[in-house]
Amino acid sequence: MKYIIAYDIQNDKKRRKVSKILEENGVRLQFSVFECKLNKKELKELKTKIDNIINSRSDSVLIFNLCENCENKSLNLGASYIERIVSIIDL
Repeated sequence: MKYIIAYDIQNDKKRRKVSKILEENGVRLQFSVFECKLNKKELKELKTKIDNIINSRSDSVLIFNLCENCENKSLNLGASYIERIVSIIDL
């Protein structure tokens, strides 16, 4: 399944840890937004890792399931997904 994961984490150190975990599991779409392809086991492991890092009182991590039908109906305004991937690879 494909997931869109966004975060708002107050602590810099914790934010970097979560960002690193998400970078290992997906593609950064925006500064705090990632697209990840995960099976159920991988999603469970990812949620556990992130939950062990964040402060549940001050931080927020949103995980949206993006079904195929929804993906086909999504819009992208601005730099395209392929352009972002190419720019990341070119770095």
